[in-house]
Amino acid sequence: MAANAIPGEGQYWYNIGTGQVEKGPQSDWSQLLGPYRTEAEAQEAMAKVQARNEAWDEEDEDED
Repeated sequence: MAANAIPGEGQYWYNIGTGQVEKGPQSDWSQLLGPYRTEAEAQEAMAKVQARNEAWDEEDEDED
């Protein structure tokens, strides 16, 4: 990687604050999910997060 390259530049990110997809990290890192290779993958980021959280919640309930 070049010394002046921005990590994730040219990839897609999902901004949890705005609900928008960004090409290259444009916002504060604490607001971003990614990087993703395509805009479509980034757009599905929150659906994946929600599905994983629900699966983990079910696992926790099964352990009780």
